[in-house]
Amino acid sequence: MIIKAKKSLGQNFLIDKNIINKIISISNISNKDVLEVGPGTGNLTEYIIKKNPSKLFLIEKDKSLCDHLQIKYKDRIHIINEDILKINEENISQNKLIVFGNLPYNISTEIICNWILKIQKNFWFTELILMFQKEVADRIISKINTSKYGRLTVLLNWKLEIKKIFDVSPNCFSPKPKVDSSLLHFVPKKDFFSINKSKNLEMITRIFFSQRRKMIKKPFKKLFKNYEEISKKLNLDLNLRPQNLSLENYCKITKEYEKLTS
Repeated sequence: MIIKAKKSLGQNFLIDKNIINKIISISNISNKDVLEVGPGTGNLTEYIIKKNPSKLFLIEKDKSLCDHLQIKYKDRIHIINEDILKINEENISQNKLIVFGNLPYNISTEIICNWILKIQKNFWFTELILMFQKEVADRIISKINTSKYGRLTVLLNWKLEIKKIFDVSPNCFSPKPKVDSSLLHFVPKKDFFSINKSKNLEMITRIFFSQRRKMIKKPFKKLFKNYEEISKKLNLDLNLRPQNLSLENYCKITKEYEKLTS
């Protein structure tokens, strides 16, 4: 059966066995519940099964691929034929999941931001091993005071420890994407800054980074009537720019905003 990738779904199937082996070796998945997002034709799925997970869940939007995977792997998999953006991940398994994903690049940031912003205290996963477009991965792991540091960096590093595992060439996929890719490893932080509503941090970072070349005085004035008082309390120079503020700074600004709106 010949399966063609659908451009509309952002499909690029990982085909390099060496890279697949490296991905599988990152975590001990034996007797663990595993979730694979976007399994495609099942190239990574096959190697996951060989490691004997307790259960293997697959989320795949493409019905034709679901049928192919069901025929190929039968009762060794549990397929969820749904849009990843419409699923409540906490209902997938009673156990915490190890998650693998070659995410569609057109919605990759939306997927992971949704996951993180929905989490309150308890994580539904123990680790995430995810493929991103390299440019997006570089933004996620970027450092303060750099041009790539932004909203995505702050939101994801808020609750997660993140490290890059390796870069992946377009030659490892079919069809070949036009960009390089990067594999990132995410582990939940034991402690993170407490915020009442995660959507407030999302909103604050969106306001600040929408004008990243401007000084932070402008978003402060937009958020706070007593903006000078708040900035002094937080020991922040209003002449700084958004990329000069740390994750802790953004969390503290959010807490001040929540005091006004509670």
